[in-house]
Amino acid sequence: MHLEQALKEEAARQGFILAGITTPEAPTHIVAFERWLEAGLHGEMAYMSSERSRQCRADPCKLFPQCQSILVLGAPYFPSKQGRGEIGEGLEGRIAAYAWGADYHEVLPERMAKLVAFLEAQLGRPVPSRAYTDSAPLLERDLAQRAGLGWIGKNTCLIHPRLGSYFFLAELLLGVSLQPDPPFSTDHCGACTRCIDACPTGCIRPDRTLDARGCIAYLTIELKGAIPEELRPHMGDWVFGCDTCQQVCPWNRFAPAAGDPAFAPRPGLPAPDLLGELALTPETFKRKFKGSPVQRAKRCGYLRNVVVALGNRGDPPAILALRQALADPEPLVRQQAAWALERIESRRGENQAPQSTQSTRRKPG
Repeated sequence: MHLEQALKEEAARQGFILAGITTPEAPTHIVAFERWLEAGLHGEMAYMSSERSRQCRADPCKLFPQCQSILVLGAPYFPSKQGRGEIGEGLEGRIAAYAWGADYHEVLPERMAKLVAFLEAQLGRPVPSRAYTDSAPLLERDLAQRAGLGWIGKNTCLIHPRLGSYFFLAELLLGVSLQPDPPFSTDHCGACTRCIDACPTGCIRPDRTLDARGCIAYLTIELKGAIPEELRPHMGDWVFGCDTCQQVCPWNRFAPAAGDPAFAPRPGLPAPDLLGELALTPETFKRKFKGSPVQRAKRCGYLRNVVVALGNRGDPPAILALRQALADPEPLVRQQAAWALERIESRRGENQAPQSTQSTRRKPG
């Protein structure tokens, strides 16, 4: 068996449903990425525009000088068919499907370490390597397309024709020369614009980029300050990330019904009780989301998202909890809670039908 095929089969045993090999050449879309940065579409994610970051994205060998080959991997998570996992009776929010289970940053590196050990056993010598999963300045979707794993769709996700787009990408930069796979050269989006049309904030651009400043994933995770007021009503009840563009993608009809068990939904996480979330203290927040990607938003950012979702749901039972949130120790939570209260109360005023009055005018005669 060829070494490359043996490595891919071992990757499958480690839970990776996709595996492909490419070279550390300059990514095809680096010019488009530079234009995206220059237009300021990355928002407050300044780490993307640093000189070091730009150099590494243009040349993976700047990140790891010994790199001769890149093994690109895909690990499935549970698909978000309806945007909700567990549907209960209360006021519920929505969390993006990738964050329903364990943090992939903690799960996948251990598996990649086993792949390196397997490769070293096959070669009978140490192999210099670096493992990354959304944790280094790499244009990973570009590398994945070049490794034959799929095409970059109009929603900017990597899409596989049989597996859809509900999977994490990971990369092993290896100091050994391996035979690269042919790139995925066809585009199967065609004339479809469902993702563009469905995006709640209209941030998906026609050139297969998105304006991160309007993306709900950016607003609920990356943005550290107040969510712009004009965008809040479009966020619906998403409190961490967003799956809308994946939910409407026709290719996700073929996504596996179940993902990797490590990313199985935790009880109550896919559709959190919004009123209950407002009661989270710093300690209970850490305890609830230990080992979860939701930790990234921190309590302040997460509760900011929760009160915005309550404002958008517009249910009067939330008023008492939101009034209590006006005393939250975090100024950002207090500020957004005030907005949510105003939004609910203004809706109540609009929904109160005016009382009909009978005319007391006497008939002539």
